[in-house]
Amino acid sequence: MVHLITELSKYTMIILFALYTWQCFSALKRNVNAEEQTWKFRKQVIYMYLFHLNAYGVLFLSTKNLELLKFYLEQVAFFTVVQICYSTFYKRVSKLVVNNMCMLMCIGFVMLTRLSYKHAWKQFMIAIVSMAVTMLIPYFISRWKFVKSLTWMYALAGITMLGVVAVLGAVSHGAKLSFSVAGITVQPSEFIKIIFVFFVASMFYESTEFAQVVKATIVAALHVVILVVSRDLGTGFIFFIAYMVMLYVATQKLYYFAGGMACGALASVAAYFLFNHVRVRVVAWQDPLAVFEREGNQVSNSLFAIGTGGWFGMGLNQGMPYKIPEVKQDFIFSAVSEELGGIFAVCLILVCVSCFLMFLNIAMQMKDFFYKLVALGLGTIYGFQIFLSIGGDIKFIPSTGVTLPLVSYGGSSLLSTLIIFAIIQGLYLMRERGEEEPTSRSKKTQDKTSQEKKVKRKRIGKKGGISSHEETIHGTKIQDFD
Repeated sequence: MVHLITELSKYTMIILFALYTWQCFSALKRNVNAEEQTWKFRKQVIYMYLFHLNAYGVLFLSTKNLELLKFYLEQVAFFTVVQICYSTFYKRVSKLVVNNMCMLMCIGFVMLTRLSYKHAWKQFMIAIVSMAVTMLIPYFISRWKFVKSLTWMYALAGITMLGVVAVLGAVSHGAKLSFSVAGITVQPSEFIKIIFVFFVASMFYESTEFAQVVKATIVAALHVVILVVSRDLGTGFIFFIAYMVMLYVATQKLYYFAGGMACGALASVAAYFLFNHVRVRVVAWQDPLAVFEREGNQVSNSLFAIGTGGWFGMGLNQGMPYKIPEVKQDFIFSAVSEELGGIFAVCLILVCVSCFLMFLNIAMQMKDFFYKLVALGLGTIYGFQIFLSIGGDIKFIPSTGVTLPLVSYGGSSLLSTLIIFAIIQGLYLMRERGEEEPTSRSKKTQDKTSQEKKVKRKRIGKKGGISSHEETIHGTKIQDFD
């Protein structure tokens, strides 16, 4: 009987998630009235709760663990509070971003509960604390204007924290990633990538002249070099790509981007010869079955899991995802594919893509150049991290040890991703209220344009026109010639 229910439930969960995914993209259509849009978002919430109930019902029937019922109800309360808080305190918030954030965490809790109840509980506790902290970020990010001027503070904070990890960090899988404080393991690079985006945005907001680009490139390279020394090459790659995208959008000069990518390619080749664990991952990527007992074990088992699941999956608690050593962190996508199926996994990718598109949409509609770059940088980091994580799991690229945001196990990853979502929400609120300054160029470029306008007015005055120094004629104000 349990097996029959499990078999039927996997199709139900696929249908519910497919309907949810459809609403993600239908909500992005233009010319949709507010009432219809609201109903789409409500249907998403309904689909999420039904999927959540279905999944934990199957897990309970499979394990007979009463703790799961309590855990399920606590999660329902958590998601309900999150939805209510955003709807109450931020009425203009992007409901699509909120729903996707909750749905991805929901999938993460389900899979982690199936893999390890202890780790799922810990992740849930971190989620509660993280959500309580990040709930205030949209309010502050939409009102704190001084964040534009903290350029070198961002650089100093980022380089210092990365340096501490490089010296004192604990080694994990050949890289120095984290250190422990009062028994809590923290991976600073997850938060520094956010600071890094603010640094780059602030630099290019001030100017996009060659000298400024050189300064920004030197500091960005220093971040990447420290990560390379720490052997955290996956995170270093994310920093590099984020910088290159922001540089190209800010300067609109293709040769900067092409030159940077060429240097990145040469650095990748150098890393292959310098670091043994990079060579190990490349060997595992080239032919994992040939080195199954050693380097290719994880990648091979990941491919076996994905292939075994097929399009419809084995059903929750029916597969063997635990054969993959790092399944809770680096290879969570493989576990999803095995037990929930390829269709569900494709929908998961599409939901992540809808978040990425929403980030880019917000970036394109921001008038202030600084906030435009911030949204673009954070969106690039989020999107590229998904690419690295899933790409490594399916053997599209060598594994980089990067987590799948909001789904994989990891407190630092969860908190940093929630911070990114909260910042994006703050920018969305700013755009909706129209409180941002209508600036689309760098600060120095605007100053230069302003000087040119003054010279133009003086020239007009000298030619016999209205003097640019006169302010009124018969009590009437003169309008700007431009």
